[in-house]
Amino acid sequence: MVGMLCKMGLSSNAMYAMGFASIGASIASWVLSRNLEPAGIDRADRWGIFVGQWAPTFFALGCAMRMEEQWGRPRPHEAIERERERERERARETAPMGGAPIGG
Repeated sequence: MVGMLCKMGLSSNAMYAMGFASIGASIASWVLSRNLEPAGIDRADRWGIFVGQWAPTFFALGCAMRMEEQWGRPRPHEAIERERERERERARETAPMGGAPIGG
């Protein structure tokens, strides 16, 4: 899912901004509901809490997207190639001074 969000053009900074915006929207919805609706403080509290619960989700997605941006996901063929390179490196380290690997 995180990769799909990255492909759609969203970034971790956008997710962080949406998290902070949802905090502001939570406060705004609480104030507006309290002042404009005759339902009272209970409904205002529910609106504020409902919108306020979005912030942690956006921040968590921002963290996941930041990791995706920094390290990305290895594709299967890249992981295989990396493992082959590690094996070559190990073979070089264990080779005798002549340079040719043992048994090869």
